[in-house]
Amino acid sequence: MIIKEAICAARKIVIKIGSNTLAKTDGTINFEFMQDFARQCSALIHSGKQIVLVSSGAQVAGVSTLDRWSRKKDIHYRQALCAIGQVELMDKWRSAFGEYSLHIGQLLLTKDDFADDHRTLNMRNTLFTLVDEGVVPVINENDSVAFDEIRIGDNDNLSALTAVLWNADLLILFSDIDGVFTDNPKDNPDAELIEQVSNISELRTHIIIGNANSFGTGGMETKIEAAEKTVSYGIPMILANGSYPHALEQLAAGTMKATYFDAS
Repeated sequence: MIIKEAICAARKIVIKIGSNTLAKTDGTINFEFMQDFARQCSALIHSGKQIVLVSSGAQVAGVSTLDRWSRKKDIHYRQALCAIGQVELMDKWRSAFGEYSLHIGQLLLTKDDFADDHRTLNMRNTLFTLVDEGVVPVINENDSVAFDEIRIGDNDNLSALTAVLWNADLLILFSDIDGVFTDNPKDNPDAELIEQVSNISELRTHIIIGNANSFGTGGMETKIEAAEKTVSYGIPMILANGSYPHALEQLAAGTMKATYFDAS
């Protein structure tokens, strides 16, 4: 029930959608998921909540658009694929939210944007203006121009930085896993879900952290890093499986298990 209570109490919610949640099994973008997710966000917005979306999936959308580059590993092709995919991704989000008379606004960011006080102020002002006017900000890392020195590297940490910047009340990370387990449940059927975390340092001593999954850039480590960032600012975080039907609604109703990182 603590997750239901946290969502009920939160007015400003940052939600991160991972690439694996957005991708079909063939690696192309899942527009049906996006449509249903927009419907769920619309219901929350009409209940008085404000939503900021951090969306992975530029490369997935690029593969959907231009499949002939899907197997190329060269960094220039990957960045070009993201440039193509970002247009497709935003068009799909625009269409999905448009079905519920909601507009979206795009912000493409890098680590430098959070390190510069002037840029940070501008980002913050833009976020507040968009949300106050009923527009849903959709944030992603600017993968087409970012290189190692200015990359955040994953949208888990980007969403945590966004939550702190916006003074959010709650961060929800949707991934392809139900939450934090004692071990990788895909390899170990005896792994147990940890439903509440009050001490992240202690958590690290009790779990086995695996590698990143198929389409995403972040594994469990980046999710725990994101929780460390938000909790240190008094912002709780939920890690949940976004692939379940109506996952956002299920969390809000308290009918789906996940991991809750307590910030109290």
